[in-house]
Amino acid sequence: MTRKATYNANKLEKRIRRNVGKAIDDFNMIEDGDKVMVCLSGGKDSYAMLDILLKLKSVAPISFDIVAVNLDQKQPGFPEHILPDYLSSLGVDFQIIEEDTYSIVKDKIPEGKTTCSLCSRLRRGILYNTASALDATKIALGHHRDDMIETLFLNMFYGGRLKSMPAKLVTDDGRHTVIRPLAYCKEADLIKYSDLQNFPIIPCNLCGSQENLQRQAIKGMLNEWDQRFPGRSESIFRSMQNVVPSHLVDRELFDFVNLKPTGVADENGDKAFDPPTLEQIPSVPDEALQLDIIEVK
Repeated sequence: MTRKATYNANKLEKRIRRNVGKAIDDFNMIEDGDKVMVCLSGGKDSYAMLDILLKLKSVAPISFDIVAVNLDQKQPGFPEHILPDYLSSLGVDFQIIEEDTYSIVKDKIPEGKTTCSLCSRLRRGILYNTASALDATKIALGHHRDDMIETLFLNMFYGGRLKSMPAKLVTDDGRHTVIRPLAYCKEADLIKYSDLQNFPIIPCNLCGSQENLQRQAIKGMLNEWDQRFPGRSESIFRSMQNVVPSHLVDRELFDFVNLKPTGVADENGDKAFDPPTLEQIPSVPDEALQLDIIEVK
């Protein structure tokens, strides 16, 4: 590797580590004494998440444990040796959970239809039960910034909801805390990092390519926007962090019914009679996110 390539690789890793550290700090994802169950799919994102969390663990000012978990869904031809061999080489605590969700999905979903929904529900239930069995206090998933943006549009276009993937949530049954440490990381960075680290990627053959999936359509739309209007995804993601409930129309989120004049000026209030403007918000460079929020140097 040339000196320039080494410099760029180090810069990339530093950027990802800082973004993960900032997400952990912003959302209080990991606390002293936590046992974090890192869910591995065999894809680039979960490999990168485990790699970065292990590096942060070695320098963090708090103490926490990591256990890596993979769900073997019994897909035909699944290379069962890859993850155990890789995790053993790292010396990390891990468990492989074997559950034949593949047969269930194939039995319930007609050929050619999207399998993601049922597969996700089955996988989620198994992982939650595994977290309880392992006494894990946090469940870490490898979704990144672009996943969150895509989910926002999926819910708007197909579900009629302004909703995305939260960086941190409590599960429906109230038993577990789910965290997404890659919430501030771009997919493009994770692809480059995966290539540099030479992770042993395992493709998901359960759903195949399924190029007509709704998520693939959204991804294509966003990629086209970014090519035509650089920085658009960054602007969309910032908007998810700057919500103004009083300027939407959700009566459950804001009390419009009892809203009345107070007689007190609000310098941040609405300029009701001003013409609408769409001022371009300057893009925030990645370096601006690289704050020493958590000791990761």
